[in-house]
Amino acid sequence: MKKAMVLTAAALALAACAPAGSQQPVPSGKKEVTFLTFETPNLTPQYWDAAIKRVTDKHPDIAVKKLVAPSAGERNAYAKQLLASGQLPDVMQAIAPSGFAESGNLYAWSDEELKNYDFPRSNPLGGKIYQLPYNTQPTPLVYYNKKLFAEAGVGAPPKTYADLLDIAGKLKDKGVNPFVVGGGGKDAFAAGYLWMALVGSDVYARQPDFLLKRRAGQVRFSDPLFVKATRKFADLVKRGYVDKAGLSRDYPSTERAFLDGKGAMYPMGSWFAASAEANKPAFDVGVFAWPTDDGKVVVPAFTGGGPIVNARSKNLEAARTFALEFNQDPGNNAVLVKTDAAIIAVKGYQPPPMGPVYNATLDVLRSGTVVNAFTVETGDDALLPGVGDKVFALAQEIIAGETDGDTAAKVLDEEWAKAGGR
Repeated sequence: MKKAMVLTAAALALAACAPAGSQQPVPSGKKEVTFLTFETPNLTPQYWDAAIKRVTDKHPDIAVKKLVAPSAGERNAYAKQLLASGQLPDVMQAIAPSGFAESGNLYAWSDEELKNYDFPRSNPLGGKIYQLPYNTQPTPLVYYNKKLFAEAGVGAPPKTYADLLDIAGKLKDKGVNPFVVGGGGKDAFAAGYLWMALVGSDVYARQPDFLLKRRAGQVRFSDPLFVKATRKFADLVKRGYVDKAGLSRDYPSTERAFLDGKGAMYPMGSWFAASAEANKPAFDVGVFAWPTDDGKVVVPAFTGGGPIVNARSKNLEAARTFALEFNQDPGNNAVLVKTDAAIIAVKGYQPPPMGPVYNATLDVLRSGTVVNAFTVETGDDALLPGVGDKVFALAQEIIAGETDGDTAAKVLDEEWAKAGGR
């Protein structure tokens, strides 16, 4: 009965997500492709509709039926619901292939199809590439309010973790909330960025292959290296540097809180640069990489985010054509750079002129050692299915003061075992 209820809910959700007119018969001579998208403050319905039209204008034999996930944070779980109900879309944007590819549900891109990408072998699963690697996203960096920094007597961003703690203390002494975080409603992922930053600076900087080793059973989350990073997260909360009220905010409200000056630092992915340019706040925005103990610059980043394609699509050739064109179309990429601060990883691509926050984001990316972004990995080094959601739930508990670093790490090991890991 429970399974039947889940499948029915997925089917109803799919119908509810379909755009107006999408149930009409496909015009004669056209091949229909269903396309799963998601919406954010940057990636609006208008963005998706215009981007789809650019492709179908070039390929008039393809008709696209747009589907929308309930929220950006739920898009992977939603795609798995659709798979379970026999309704896996033909093309899915920015869906992690892990959990789909292993059972033969995804099309593996050929070397020829990947030849136009800067990093064609990003995020392999079993040696095969299932997601087009078109966009590099530092996740997270720290965006900061230069006005609040100056008022607290801080003239420059931190170079070491000790500097960061000192700055946070000065901000708190001035009555300023040091870190803006989120995590409310469906957007639990917005609570996780401090933890993601610390795993990058403290774990991946020393063991870039940590999750590969975790999959092999060679390391554990309860090992000292990972626990240290998680304790730092809990310590920031204990010091009063993290705004617990953020747990009631969804992702758009969290972004708005920072832009409204309700906190000095905002750990977030590079896409925030677009919002900072489009919705200019009453202060200048700076950006820095989360600082390490020794001052070495480490930038967690992910290259991927492109479409995955249903290997069992009845119109597989049309689905492949649409997916490749969607993320290589210059018009689509120009809009994506402007609306979502994308750093396009397509050979020869030149972005349109951008503002200071985007350019500073690029400078930070190029200034340090790039490591994986925790929870964002989608290849053989990805978290096991379902464990990422537990990371975000634990992040909420840490911010709420309901658990500590040691306990959170132990729980992650337990969840890993439940997911079938060693």
